[in-house]
Amino acid sequence: MRSNWRWILVTAIAPVAWGSNYFVTRQFLPVDLPLWGAVIRALPAGLLLLVFARQLPRGHWWWRSFVLGALNVGAFFALIYVASQLLPSSVAATLMATSAAVLLLLAWPLLGERPSLVAIAGTALGFTGVVVMFAGAGGAIDPLGVAASLGAMLLSSVGYVLTKRWGRDVGVVALTSWQLLAGGLLLLPAALLVEGVLPAPDPPAMAAYAYTTIVATALANLAWFFGLRHLTAGTVGVVGLLNPVTGVALGTLVAGELFGLQEAIGTALILVGVFLGRGTAARPAPNPASAPAT
Repeated sequence: MRSNWRWILVTAIAPVAWGSNYFVTRQFLPVDLPLWGAVIRALPAGLLLLVFARQLPRGHWWWRSFVLGALNVGAFFALIYVASQLLPSSVAATLMATSAAVLLLLAWPLLGERPSLVAIAGTALGFTGVVVMFAGAGGAIDPLGVAASLGAMLLSSVGYVLTKRWGRDVGVVALTSWQLLAGGLLLLPAALLVEGVLPAPDPPAMAAYAYTTIVATALANLAWFFGLRHLTAGTVGVVGLLNPVTGVALGTLVAGELFGLQEAIGTALILVGVFLGRGTAARPAPNPASAPAT
């Protein structure tokens, strides 16, 4: 159980970093360069992790890396940007929170991880907390934004489950670097064709890009995939509910937004849901050929 909590805390780095990245992106990065923003997130982060992994894909891992890179990085980064531009952040956060339930359900047929009633209750309670937190938030609901948000959620959920299913024979750092590099390479031609040459960023944007690349992408994805290696997919999905909590906390502490009774109740429900949905550590069959997950 102690080991389980350790990996939950490691996994929590990801949604906290992703939640903070919404604020960094909105405040310091240009709104009209979504594809370049995604490329800058993915490629440098992938190269940084590849330096530590010191391992290139072999055999079937070449095409697997591009499949996972398209699902978890390329398509996800592009769609989530569209959603953030067309939807109020509260609505986007609520829609993305459904990934906890989707991961729980996908893990059953694809990974053989049958969810317990307690895990299901934790997922439901956590999602209820997200809805309570953002209930009544203003803003028009754009159908295209809803489609983009749900598309990003579904594609990444499938990608995360496939990562867990396929990735048992390779180290986590290498696996993460390959996905980021593949996703960035898939986005690079689109960025050049659609947005042209990247203009030189000003100093605040350079600092924001550095934070997005190192913390919100390299570190966050590494923590997330370590979580998928050591925990059930359903547990990782519930931990992901900390993403909107981080957004609300930053809005309160940095932007001076109101944190009232509704937000407090929603946050409490999410935290209790994470506690209930923590599950047990996954125990994949040992593989003698496995690379060390370092």
